[in-house]
Amino acid sequence: MAGDKISVTFEIQKDAEDMLVYAAEKYDLKDKSKALRCVLDYVASDGDWDELFKKVRCVRCGGDAWTKDD
Repeated sequence: MAGDKISVTFEIQKDAEDMLVYAAEKYDLKDKSKALRCVLDYVASDGDWDELFKKVRCVRCGGDAWTKDD
C-alpha cells in the first residue's frame, strides 16, 4: 500500500461505478477504489491532459455509455 489514503465522497453515474467494479474483478484488484486509483495514476503520469479535459465527451448524451465487454 503506497502512500496515505483519504476517504472522499463524489458522485458518478451507475455505469461508471459498474466499470470500476468490472475493472477490479477483471484485473484482480482489491476493490473499485483501487481501480479508480489506477485510472488516476494513469492520468497523472501518462495522460494527455489537453486530450482528456479539452475534448467534450458525454457518453450519456450520445447513448454510448460504458458496457461490460463479453
